[in-house]
Amino acid sequence: MKIALVHEFLNTWGGGEYVLKVFSEIYPEAPIYVINYDQKIVDEFLPGRKIIPSFLQNFPGMPKSFKYWLPFMPRAIESFDLSGYDVVLSDSSAYAKGAITKGKTKHICYLHTPTRYLWSDKDSYIASAPIPLPLIGQPIVKLIVKFLQKWDLLAAKRPDYLIANSQYIAERTRKYYKRNPDEVMFPPVDCSRFKISKEIGDYFLVVGRQEPYKRTDLAIKATNELGIKLKIVGGGTKLDALKKIAGPTVEFTGRVSDEELIELYSKCIAFVFPPLEDAGITPLEAMASGRPVIAYGEGGALESVVAGVTGEFFTSQTVESLVATLEDFRPEKYDPEKIRSHAMKFDVVQFKQVVETVVERITG
Repeated sequence: MKIALVHEFLNTWGGGEYVLKVFSEIYPEAPIYVINYDQKIVDEFLPGRKIIPSFLQNFPGMPKSFKYWLPFMPRAIESFDLSGYDVVLSDSSAYAKGAITKGKTKHICYLHTPTRYLWSDKDSYIASAPIPLPLIGQPIVKLIVKFLQKWDLLAAKRPDYLIANSQYIAERTRKYYKRNPDEVMFPPVDCSRFKISKEIGDYFLVVGRQEPYKRTDLAIKATNELGIKLKIVGGGTKLDALKKIAGPTVEFTGRVSDEELIELYSKCIAFVFPPLEDAGITPLEAMASGRPVIAYGEGGALESVVAGVTGEFFTSQTVESLVATLEDFRPEKYDPEKIRSHAMKFDVVQFKQVVETVVERITG
């Protein structure tokens, strides 16, 4: 069986790219089609894999000027010749679902989210679009967004089989695309990477790319107010801004090695997860380490964290709500073995088995 993988961009590494890596482990011979990639990312996370980029790979300024090339993205994902494959397995946050297949080729799409900046975040995206003359440019941006919305609705109909990455995203798929996903499958965690530690440190932990929607500012302001230690792992466009508001108890580690990350997870008092996420892999990594999670009680976190057993929720995305939850939090009430046992339900081994079963069922 000939299989191709389709992904949008390989310029950074996050949850979507981890899912791609899992797909590539299931099908190690499958080439990976992307709009654009960074060779350093490929060498670090997907060494030796065959990467086939679109014509946008050689466009000037990619990916730094990503938003300038949005009108070309649909054409880029549609330009791939996938006619020689039995199955196309895509994972999509925006464009990959729009890959065109013909004849007997089956397209299975793992949907991370309906395209955020076209639907749920449309207004904020239009307001912040990188245009040199806002008074002239805003109407043009609105026309581009309208064109992309029309294409996005069409693209969402193309996959033969659609898998949503959470019940939360399944509902958003019904809302924006008027399509009911064929299956819901939460992103996996490789529990074998993580361990339970006998020693617990004196810090709370945040892990991830520091972007606006991650709301790490809430964790910083809450721990500033309470005078408790917080360690923040990862880079991102908002890192400098976050450092400016951090008090003396907040430590930024930057990117760390896999071994260091495992230690940080296993010894934290608890993992703090402030964003509204579609699903969320980092809370599962913390739970695989036996540590409880303090999460904002919306989105995918509601499907992975069990209040009172594997962590707690704060009810509104405000500093006051997080402070109240941190003040009431008692880490000794949680059983690390029970927390890890819960995380095992999302283990990558089961995830791979389901993916293979779906592919076999779709191809007969």
